[in-house]
Amino acid sequence: MTEAWSFDPRTGRSVPAPAESAPDEVDTAVAAAAAAAPAVAAASPQERAGWLEAIADALDANRTELAALADEEVALGMPRLTGEAQRAAAAFRFYAGVAREGSWLEAVIETGPGRPELRKVQVPLGPVAVFGASNFPFGFGVLGHDTATALAAGCPVVVKAHPAHPRLSAALFALAAPAAPPGALSLIAGYDAGRRLVDHPAISAVAFTGSQQGGLALWRQAAARERVIPVYAEMGTVNAVVVTARGAARRADEIAAGFVASFTQGMGQFCTKPGLLLVPAGSDLESRVARALTDAAPQGWMLTERIAASYASGVASLRAAGARVLATTAPADGGWAAAPTVLGVDAIGPFLEECFGPVALVASYTDLAEVLPQLPGSLAAAVHGGGPDDPEVPGLVAALSGIAGRVIVDGWPTGVVVGWGQQHGGPWPATTAPQHTSVGAGALRRFLRPVTYQDVPAAALPPALRDDNPWGVPRREVRG
Repeated sequence: MTEAWSFDPRTGRSVPAPAESAPDEVDTAVAAAAAAAPAVAAASPQERAGWLEAIADALDANRTELAALADEEVALGMPRLTGEAQRAAAAFRFYAGVAREGSWLEAVIETGPGRPELRKVQVPLGPVAVFGASNFPFGFGVLGHDTATALAAGCPVVVKAHPAHPRLSAALFALAAPAAPPGALSLIAGYDAGRRLVDHPAISAVAFTGSQQGGLALWRQAAARERVIPVYAEMGTVNAVVVTARGAARRADEIAAGFVASFTQGMGQFCTKPGLLLVPAGSDLESRVARALTDAAPQGWMLTERIAASYASGVASLRAAGARVLATTAPADGGWAAAPTVLGVDAIGPFLEECFGPVALVASYTDLAEVLPQLPGSLAAAVHGGGPDDPEVPGLVAALSGIAGRVIVDGWPTGVVVGWGQQHGGPWPATTAPQHTSVGAGALRRFLRPVTYQDVPAAALPPALRDDNPWGVPRREVRG
């Protein structure tokens, strides 16, 4: 076993963390998941919901202590982290409700004279490898959306702990594991352990939230396996915000302040950070955004030393490519602090790679028809108009829906509601699977596949397809 360390972003000081997993420990975790897979898949939606609700109760009961531990490792502050832990518990309860409701099984029974009887349902893929994120230690960590939705779908989970919060990862696993059946939830740690996890033949899918570099590395590794498996990587890109002429004329100060608050929230360490503000030529939004940043003077720390270094080099690269500094503010004292910055650019082409952290670009446009086709696929995009009578808004919503998984009007993308209508995904390169979401009821579908049962005897059918419907799930019955 290799020793590991937990770091305080405010000071850079370290304390011992749980050791990295040895190869045999990875194999043991996956073997346990594989052994548990049939029972987890056979559990009724009601049983699965019970596991999720028990985990939610454990999160709520230990919320303050967990948030304090998280703050020692990610320095995001107790209000943010306590709230995130509370939302994580609420998400587990939401997915428990989704599991019970059962429509995600998409059960269909089709019969008719002179033709085969067809019964179709979604079945679990099997053990899932989950790679958590640094920036949401609760929402996308050991007990994040990926873990919750995989369990709800009937798949055991092996989580690779994130090195930005290793002690919290261990604590979350310790309180959650007793709530699930043996083998349904396991934890490993370490870079080499993560690679071994993805290569293990018993792993059926990978869920990842993080950088494009990390997501694509996992995607390529999974594609090189003898048995290729899907990688659902949510990577994020530059999320554009377009301001209409009426928006700039009627709401300039409101838009400037909202943009600054959004791109500096959590020190810009959000996959949904609005990284590019497109403003009409001739407006004074550049100067208003600069003033709003100076007035707000946000301070904080990056999650890890590596992220802090990457942020500094990223801002330097943007400046070297021709971006103009409109405003920057003083960083916090010590540790892995960073200086929030807003930059002006004359053309967006060279500036469409995400810089993770509290930096954003403002660009003027004269013809959006020339600008919008340059935008990459993104998780979210927004339009800020001048009211419900703004004639530009409908066309912009239509255009942005072609490149983004979620389109917002007169709001900001940093904030993802957990619900039935949510889509937290987007076209390449925001994700590796744009037809899926990592948040909301639809997230269960990542870990399922459809199977049709043709002329199968009743005793051999899955519960959701039996005539007596013991699980009580919604079904579509078709008579041809």
